[in-house]
Amino acid sequence: MNPLQENIQLAVKQISEFLEKNQTVSSWQLKVKLRLSSSVLYLALGALYEQGKISLEADDINYQVTWGQKPANAVAAAPTALKENM
Repeated sequence: MNPLQENIQLAVKQISEFLEKNQTVSSWQLKVKLRLSSSVLYLALGALYEQGKISLEADDINYQVTWGQKPANAVAAAPTALKENM
């Protein structure tokens, strides 16, 4: 495993532990509190999102990161809203 992969795995663990205690936080707060580079932060968030462990909601230039997924009907509605705006 290369150093970047190790950093991402460590960030996934740190973010998971932080969110278990705090439930919802901004991506900026995660970056600052955990002292993560932007690249590692967003790769780790992507891994957690793909695993279904977090949900993300755009908030200006940041994201609101919430531990756990939103209900299926809320997630299913998002692609439709995106298509309507195109």
